[in-house]
Amino acid sequence: MKEHRKQAARGGSAVWAVVITSMAGFITALDNLIVTTALPSIREDLGGGLEDLEWTVSAYTLTFAVLLMFGASLGDRFGRRRLFAIGLALFTAASAAAALAPGMGELIAARAAQGVGAAIVTPLTLTLLAAAVPAERRGVAFGIWGAASGIAVATGPLIGGTLTEHLSWQWIFWVNVPIGLALIPLALLRLDESHGPNPSLDLVGTVLASGGLFGIVYALVRGNADGWTSTPVLTGFIAGAVLLVGFVLYELRAKHPMLPMRLFRHRSFSAINAASLLMFLGMFGAIFLLSQYLQTVGGYSPMEAGVRMLPWTAMPMIAGPLAGALSDRIGGAPVVTVGMALNAVGLGLWALAVEPQVSYTALLPALIVCGIGMGMFFAPSANLVMSTVRPQEQGIASGANNAIREVGGAVGVASLAAVFSAQGGYGSASLFVDGLRPALWVGAGAVALAAALALLMPRQRKADESADLAGEIPAAV
Repeated sequence: MKEHRKQAARGGSAVWAVVITSMAGFITALDNLIVTTALPSIREDLGGGLEDLEWTVSAYTLTFAVLLMFGASLGDRFGRRRLFAIGLALFTAASAAAALAPGMGELIAARAAQGVGAAIVTPLTLTLLAAAVPAERRGVAFGIWGAASGIAVATGPLIGGTLTEHLSWQWIFWVNVPIGLALIPLALLRLDESHGPNPSLDLVGTVLASGGLFGIVYALVRGNADGWTSTPVLTGFIAGAVLLVGFVLYELRAKHPMLPMRLFRHRSFSAINAASLLMFLGMFGAIFLLSQYLQTVGGYSPMEAGVRMLPWTAMPMIAGPLAGALSDRIGGAPVVTVGMALNAVGLGLWALAVEPQVSYTALLPALIVCGIGMGMFFAPSANLVMSTVRPQEQGIASGANNAIREVGGAVGVASLAAVFSAQGGYGSASLFVDGLRPALWVGAGAVALAAALALLMPRQRKADESADLAGEIPAAV
């Protein structure tokens, strides 16, 4: 009887862990794209130019990216449940601050604080979930967690558009507050505390990576406004590059590096991460501009724009499982390569189709092709990352890949917006299209290069893949 009660308690704890971590993953993933369909309304209400809109998106993705692995280390050292609750509190407070922001500067600062909170919460959701759920049921638990995050990404533009249209843009941030306030006490009461095996914090590496990436993104954002040869822009590029080189050199020699550089000695690990960066560069930069195109040029309301983006953002929910099954049969590398090639084709179709006056049906093929391509990329790429490292290094490899993706998104928004503002602007529909078309071609080129890099990954028969890697990884690292 006593043993039965213990098993029931563990089962209840596992259920609570799935609910709490899935909801936390949902709201942090939602804020990646929920803001996209609200951007025109934010610009109309708070003023500001394209640079401000870029930082509204990039402030979140950039802080999220550079602090993601540091957030996991904080949990290992000070307690995962404790830091999870602190991260949720910060994310919730920052969401309220974003909703109350009186100007663009305050909104951007609040978005950066949201990113810090999300960087603490997101990696800890998986470690807390793994600690609470028995090994034989983790596949189902991780599936539910992944589905929640996938739904958040798929419906982000629609939820953002609906809240903006029927309430106000502030509600895209207010929606996080009651969820966060409910999750904090539940986490403290229902989750068990745990610590990680490596309590060391890589403060120097975090500062170097953060400063370097900020310098690059700042220079990209300010390039058109200040001039590409102006002192602030050149300083941003040069200082950013120097700090990133310093980060790599430091990580090579650090005793407990945030990002072990030895992982990149494996050709597949390097190739899939470089491809992921370029994939997100093209994808996030395109979504940033296309969500505005549908409203500014197409004349759709925020909710209508969100609905019309669903063939792109929701398609991975359908194509993803099919791509996962296909990768089990033929290996992940061919599936990922085809997926990125389809994304490049889709962005090219967008560039060919956009006009000041064009029907939605003319744009639909590009949306569907991009959506299928995204679905073919996500699940197989995650498996490829995991298969190139030792089991004990999978957590750090996953964190590295997620961080690199977010960096790609931040750089993509800045890069494609720089092309857009150099060639066009918000003055008229035709001017918007003049800037959008070359930006989309740049995005298509970045994703096509990602597909080419994926070709560098060795092709292996799936049945032999585990055995091959088991012999290959020790030599590689």
